[in-house]
Amino acid sequence: MSVAPIAVPPADHDVTRLAIDTVRTLAMDAVQAAESGHPGTPMALAPLAYALFTRHLRHDPAAPHWVDRDRFVLSAGHASMLLYGTLHMAGYDLPLSEIRNFRQWGSKTPGHPEVHHTVGVETTTGPLGQGIANAVGFAVAEAHLAAEFNRDGFRIVDHYTYFVAGDGCLMEGISHEAASYAGHFGLGKLIGFFDDNGITIDGSTDLTCSDDAAKRFDAYGWQVLHVADVNDLAAIDAAVAEAKADTKRPTLIITRTHIGFGSPNRQDTAKAHGEPLGKDELALTKAAYGWLYPEPFTVPDEARAHWQAEVAHRAAAHSAWNVLWAQYAALHPAPAAEFERRMRGERLPTLATSLPEFDAKSGNVATRASSAVVLNAIAPHVPELIGGSADLTGSNLTLVKGAPIFNAATPGGRNFHFGIREHGMGGIMNGMALHGGIVPYGGTFLVFADYMRPSIRLAALMGLQVVYVFSHDSIGLGEDGPTHQPVEHLAALRCIPNLVVLRPADADETAEAWHVALQHKTGPTALVLTRQKLAYLQQPELIRAGVARGAYVLADVATPQVVLMSSGSEVEIALAARELLAAHGIAARVVSAPSLELFAKQDASYRDSVLPRGVPRVAVEAAHPASWYRWVGDTGAIVGIETFGASAPAPVLYKQYGITAERVADAARGVIADTTS
Repeated sequence: MSVAPIAVPPADHDVTRLAIDTVRTLAMDAVQAAESGHPGTPMALAPLAYALFTRHLRHDPAAPHWVDRDRFVLSAGHASMLLYGTLHMAGYDLPLSEIRNFRQWGSKTPGHPEVHHTVGVETTTGPLGQGIANAVGFAVAEAHLAAEFNRDGFRIVDHYTYFVAGDGCLMEGISHEAASYAGHFGLGKLIGFFDDNGITIDGSTDLTCSDDAAKRFDAYGWQVLHVADVNDLAAIDAAVAEAKADTKRPTLIITRTHIGFGSPNRQDTAKAHGEPLGKDELALTKAAYGWLYPEPFTVPDEARAHWQAEVAHRAAAHSAWNVLWAQYAALHPAPAAEFERRMRGERLPTLATSLPEFDAKSGNVATRASSAVVLNAIAPHVPELIGGSADLTGSNLTLVKGAPIFNAATPGGRNFHFGIREHGMGGIMNGMALHGGIVPYGGTFLVFADYMRPSIRLAALMGLQVVYVFSHDSIGLGEDGPTHQPVEHLAALRCIPNLVVLRPADADETAEAWHVALQHKTGPTALVLTRQKLAYLQQPELIRAGVARGAYVLADVATPQVVLMSSGSEVEIALAARELLAAHGIAARVVSAPSLELFAKQDASYRDSVLPRGVPRVAVEAAHPASWYRWVGDTGAIVGIETFGASAPAPVLYKQYGITAERVADAARGVIADTTS
């Protein structure tokens, strides 16, 4: 294939060309050394990265977590060497040794960008489209915090979010959800670049896609601009300026690029996407660039000096902001202190005392209803807690009463309508959490956790404090039938590392579950709630101490012959089974286990105190039994469901599927007999 001619820039711009080509060659060399990776997109997009990081982004490599920096999201995360090379050249703490160590064990340059692992990386990307939703979340957080904290003459929150997305990102459904949301809510501080190279792994995008991206985003309410050639830095500058001039709409800049730019035999082909160029092609490509340095990983001194001199101009914005902040703090000390608290992720000390107290009357409700009571009680004490649901506000009961709704006119609102966009909601919440100063929550039915699972997984991978409010948690939702009755979902969620699943058994457990979620800052939490009413357990002291430890003894005897354990709505079934056993002279302990993950983190002595060794165990849960095998052991039994549900009233379903006290009691008698025979 013939190579598109590489325009030779004027002599006074030679250092710019050298600065850009250094990013290109670092990407080529790193992928070649690793013998895996994606060189083509970094080769194409190096001019865009250069333009953004040296001419447009407000950022400071010496203070990468400066709160009012612009955010940059590489949604096309496979092009990670574009970001790593750029961060290295810009002066972030990412030395050349890490570039050489691309994709190797322990390196700061993994195959896809990972937040909290590599300095300057704002979010973990790789699953295509997620970065777009994250970027929308960043823009939401910026708009919300600006409305909350800016004062006349003091725009202490005033930054942009930029993202780069490829064809694959725009094919993924999450991009549709997030883009629709951003356009509807007028997120004018969001600027995206579509890397329009027409290539995917299988070949030309014509194989599968004939979308008109411009029309699509225009229909979503975005401003759509075009850059005909990504090597035209002046055109990029003009497009960014035009994007910033439109404060009412997000902007998509469709940027024509050539994947594998400059490669004589790979440019504009799928082979440039996800494999090394090979030594011969690499040499030919460097020759096409006019690259004069035979050694791999060469960074010319003049290129590094140019990058860092240009970035220094961008970092000057940080010094100016520090002056503005000092003035703001002097004139507005209360909001300044509150802003700092939120950005540190600290909770107000009144949170614990704000939890409502229930009794036999007020606590005899569905846990989704008690969750609503808790949410509204704690809301004034956790003003950073903002969120809503995916068009199920009246079912999930996620409304903070009396608080405004987030929209373009009232960006300071804390009630969110995410629309029927579960996946997008999850990705947007991740961006909100990554931004800082916000604890987002989002609700839907538990069965629809499947729609947002990739976003949940990434929240767990990134260690983000995101709260999921999953109601209608079992066959107990009744007549809506098997399409809406989760069976495998609890087990599936419990398999996600670093996700805490909390399935409370009554109103008091629900209050403590919210408390745990707001104290748990190193990962997401799923609150799993019932549609049907649950009996009030009338054990507030036990619950207050036990929920945070994942499981605790709810009802006991001096010498238990069997332990009955459960979560959520089935705890009352375990209690009823205990009474049946007692009538036949069998002593049973009942353990409520709202969070198997938290229980697993307790020390062995505590776990043994709850589940004594040598005492057989029976678990009961209206869900797939996979979660419980670890806890019942070889001698125990599980009463669960391994089929889909059906449409009928909840009591009928529990009886038909054998989730009953009688069956639990029978299982208990069976394990006792097995261990004594």
